[in-house]
Amino acid sequence: MTFNKYMWLVLSAVSFILTIPHAAAYDPLDPNGNITLKWDVISWTSDGYVAVVTMNNFQMYRHIMSPGWTLGWVWAKKEVIWSMVGAQAVDQGDCTKFKGNIPHCCKKNPTVVDLLPGVPYNQQIANCCKAGVVASWGQDPSAAVSSFQLSVGRSGTSNKTVRLPKNFTLLGPGPGYTCSQAKIVRSTVFNSPDGRRKTQALMTWNVTCTYSQFLASKNPSCCVSFSSFYNETIVPCPSCACGCHNKKNCIKSDSKLAHKTGINTPKKDNTPLLQCTHHMCPIRVHWHVKLNYKAYWRVKISITNFNYRMNYTEWTLVAQHPNLNNVTQVFSFDYKPLLPYESINDTGMFYGMKFYNDLLMEAGPAGNVQSEVLLQKDQNTFTFKQGWAFPRRVYFNGDECMLPPPDAYPALPNSAHVNSISIFKMAASVLLILFSICFSLS
Repeated sequence: MTFNKYMWLVLSAVSFILTIPHAAAYDPLDPNGNITLKWDVISWTSDGYVAVVTMNNFQMYRHIMSPGWTLGWVWAKKEVIWSMVGAQAVDQGDCTKFKGNIPHCCKKNPTVVDLLPGVPYNQQIANCCKAGVVASWGQDPSAAVSSFQLSVGRSGTSNKTVRLPKNFTLLGPGPGYTCSQAKIVRSTVFNSPDGRRKTQALMTWNVTCTYSQFLASKNPSCCVSFSSFYNETIVPCPSCACGCHNKKNCIKSDSKLAHKTGINTPKKDNTPLLQCTHHMCPIRVHWHVKLNYKAYWRVKISITNFNYRMNYTEWTLVAQHPNLNNVTQVFSFDYKPLLPYESINDTGMFYGMKFYNDLLMEAGPAGNVQSEVLLQKDQNTFTFKQGWAFPRRVYFNGDECMLPPPDAYPALPNSAHVNSISIFKMAASVLLILFSICFSLS
């Protein structure tokens, strides 16, 4: 009875932990990945301050793609935004109380977006104006940052009178991110371009935003299919792997609608227009075990886009497999090993080569990219048995894809069956030779 009581308490505690939103945001392949917002007050004004807000994407393989990020918060007092550089508030709000100089935004809960490329230079600062697109840290650290500057009024003019904004929200571009409350940290130190002078922010606070696929969507956004040289079976994606709620509006690949003018134009709400498939996923990843050598084996990876309204720029593909610790060559993708736990090297990130295949086109003849991977065998661990040659996890653009059930994986031919056939063929050949000899002697 005592044992059962303790087990009940443990199970209750586990269930409680799993219901916490931040617990769902934990990514086992990128345990330290997050987006950090750093708010640096660089000068005081007559009724407030000027601050630079920097968004750093520390996620190894999850980036913010077009149409870009949207950042929101709630002011602690009656603050207004007098002006902005490198970004803009979506809605000005009610500024009727102001005469003469009108603020850029008077809303209690402003919503801010990045500016588009090509805006005048007087509206730009460093790392701005990329339409909200932010690369992942693992793919390009130099492009994994976005910044803007704002002048805040009616906020207080000292560290003691300024109140931190609350309830930060981040869309990247859809839901999925949960942000912490702002926390005052050590002031940022800036180096001059020539490196001979250091300046310090007057006040700095940080906000950390973590991603949860469960919050982003009820269904997966990609699936995986398998095949191999040693089995004729092609294991497809599971049926309705990404939900079949788009089944009524899908387009058949041989339909004339697929070639209709304007079919590829994205919608404001970013709703997909999918090609009709049994899995109804925007993305399918196919893992084919292609060849087997004495000391190496070879895999072909294909990524197919079934969404007529989406081009995937700077896409990433993450795979977890025990033999990724011995990658010899990747032929037409870039590759980087990921070491979330340092001592375990079984996870790697594939991504397109710049200006070659880093753009995955919308559904159609050009809507796919593919590569081959050569891996060296470890004779102590290598096997084709029990699905070992297939990945344990696959992520596309940071979201985990649905894999087929393990019992459906391509199986090795039955060795006993193969041996019996070989023996039968050998016996038949011997009998045929003996019959020929006997016939010739007669």
